[in-house]
Amino acid sequence: MSKLRPIKPGPLSAKPLSLLLNDVFAEAYAKQGFAARELVTRWAQIAGPEIAAHAEPLKMQWPRPVEGQPQEPATLVLRVEGPMALEIQHSADVILQRVNRFFGWSAVGKLAFRQAPLSRARRPTRPGPPDAKSVAEVAERLGDIEDEQLKSALARLGAAIKRN
Repeated sequence: MSKLRPIKPGPLSAKPLSLLLNDVFAEAYAKQGFAARELVTRWAQIAGPEIAAHAEPLKMQWPRPVEGQPQEPATLVLRVEGPMALEIQHSADVILQRVNRFFGWSAVGKLAFRQAPLSRARRPTRPGPPDAKSVAEVAERLGDIEDEQLKSALARLGAAIKRN
């Protein structure tokens, strides 16, 4: 009687999710005029953190090619937060230089702006602990609480609620 040997599994050949979804994303970016998704995914590195905090690429509009003529540069449409639109507009030359440097040729000739909230979710900033003065004020109003740790915790909680 022969012994049955257990079959050992081979090495896993897991592919990164980005490779599996590459075709899906490539089609979506192509519909918006982006030849490469890196302009969107690396926007903060291309435009700089100051500009990327208030503007993001929405789409690229390419003019129709005319036979026998060189391809004209595209218009990059940026979504810009309302109050910063004027400031970003004044930085248009800098943005054009940075984007064209990224592409390696004059792919973008002008910018267009759409005022709207940015699509990315902002991370809420966590407030720091309340200052000692406000904690002490709340602690005075707590009255007679024998447990000092409980009284201190309630004072911090009250000061945090009062601050917000």
